[in-house]
Amino acid sequence: MDYLDPGEVLQRVGEWPLLDVRTPSEYRQGHIPGALNLPLFSDEERVEVGTLYKQVSPEKAFLRGLDFAGARMRWYVEEARRMAPEGKAILHCWRGGDRSGSLAWLLAFSGFEVLVLRGGYKAYRNLIFSQFAERSLPLLVLGGPTGSGKTMILKALRALGEQVIDLEQLARHKGSAFGALGELSQPTVEQFENDLHAYVGNLDDGRRIWVENESRAIGRVFQPEGFWKQLIHAPLIELERNFQDRVRYLVEEYACFPKEDLMEAFGRLRKRLGGQNVTAAIEAIEIGDFAGAAEIALQYYDKSYRYATENKADFQQVWKFPTSGLLEEEIAQRLVELADANGI
Repeated sequence: MDYLDPGEVLQRVGEWPLLDVRTPSEYRQGHIPGALNLPLFSDEERVEVGTLYKQVSPEKAFLRGLDFAGARMRWYVEEARRMAPEGKAILHCWRGGDRSGSLAWLLAFSGFEVLVLRGGYKAYRNLIFSQFAERSLPLLVLGGPTGSGKTMILKALRALGEQVIDLEQLARHKGSAFGALGELSQPTVEQFENDLHAYVGNLDDGRRIWVENESRAIGRVFQPEGFWKQLIHAPLIELERNFQDRVRYLVEEYACFPKEDLMEAFGRLRKRLGGQNVTAAIEAIEIGDFAGAAEIALQYYDKSYRYATENKADFQQVWKFPTSGLLEEEIAQRLVELADANGI
């Protein structure tokens, strides 16, 4: 049986199927992007085996594990054939121990060419955190208060061939009390970290990377510390858009959602906006005055953005960039020219 280090495994993802033999709940909590779940035990079975190991003896736990796994040996092989039809697979469990070793033996015996991730999923997690801390990323941060259209401009930059990390897309959240509207359920913090690492790993070294100026928390997930520290010390281009243009942008972005959902989102801002402002915003939504509601929301978000930018970051350089009256495509082109002119 041959073993691969985490870095070697990541280089082979997409070439050889990666089979995660941990339980379904372990897999849902966080897995290597691209891995398929071939659980040796169910969640309940793993609890029972683990309890026997700790409270009775390793021998009893091993025998109970055989009771569960022995009855499914044919199923493991057939599922592996379905997941890896060419008969080649990389296996891993939590620490690269008994679970992956057992299934690796079975699959090798049935004719598979099998590799095992040395140190398991735990070693992979250690690797991604070290790479976030050690790999220097040429980030260029796109900032600006709520309603500046940063997400649309990032899309326009990507269309021009620029490298872009859309943190809100990866987090499946727009980073505000209204951020979950229109989004799928957020990934776990662990899975967000894994997905971000995989995305960054596919970018070209040395080429600049545009990213939005986000808080470390994006909904219920958090940017990894190593990545976050680089973001808040990178160059910043601060978009300047007049207040009424930002109000119109927010109306276009959010007025399509059910009024009840918008009112519920304002309710989550009661402590920050104050009861009187929230009541006024809800009344505005009820009569279809979405612009009035947006103006109230911006009272809070503008203060919040100024505080975060002034007190929680130490950007290398800051450029002010007026955008009012320009289309997103025009803004993107001018941003590229600004970055080129400054050698970023």
